[in-house]
Amino acid sequence: MTARVLLLGGTGDALAIARTLGPQHVYSLAGLGRVPADLACVVRVGGFGGAEGLARFLADEAVSLVFDATHPYAARISANAARACLAAQVPYWALRRAPWRAQAGDDWRMVSGWAGVVEAIAPFARPLFTLGREPLEHLNEVPEQQHWTVRCLEAHPGHARARIIDARGPFTAEGERALFTESRIDVVVSKNSGGAATEAKLAVARGMGLPVVMMQRPPLPDAQREFTSAQEVIGALDDYIKRSSNA
Repeated sequence: MTARVLLLGGTGDALAIARTLGPQHVYSLAGLGRVPADLACVVRVGGFGGAEGLARFLADEAVSLVFDATHPYAARISANAARACLAAQVPYWALRRAPWRAQAGDDWRMVSGWAGVVEAIAPFARPLFTLGREPLEHLNEVPEQQHWTVRCLEAHPGHARARIIDARGPFTAEGERALFTESRIDVVVSKNSGGAATEAKLAVARGMGLPVVMMQRPPLPDAQREFTSAQEVIGALDDYIKRSSNA
């Protein structure tokens, strides 16, 4: 049997995994951010049409394993992938990156959605949003007493009461400290993404005594095998591909 892996990606960890895959495998991106041009595997951009569309793709393309390395907050994609794998009788593996944990000196305010974010930042004047694109949908709701700094992957024309920064990690403590100081940030708004690439903002917030409004992770479906690092995944996929090829 020839193994064919569908890697659902869009994160730095997923890209590291994709760089180890050969031309028979597929790396799938939702379409946000830059499309890598240095991969040996097939790169597919765009949705599948929900769980049903993904199940058809798995059958049509003879996919033997789906690996979910999407963002920890991509709950809909993960749910559709799990349902599609169940319908197509294809194994579903996933990278479940460990969340950050509050440390001594941290002032985290936990919220579960956008309404909670708005309520939590109400006392502050200059929040920094590191939630991706979601704040861009609310630029016309910026209160008069606030000025937002929004960091996301894609360029945006901006707004009279918001500064939009398109940047991709990893970010350094020095760079974060300079941004906080220049923009006079008084609260950081973050997803609990885990990983080292964007963790510096938390250390800088801790050192500067700034609160962090932390959005809780959504529930994700169980996988037949779960991993916590890209290196674990690379080893497991290599073993799977070799075993499948020798079967």
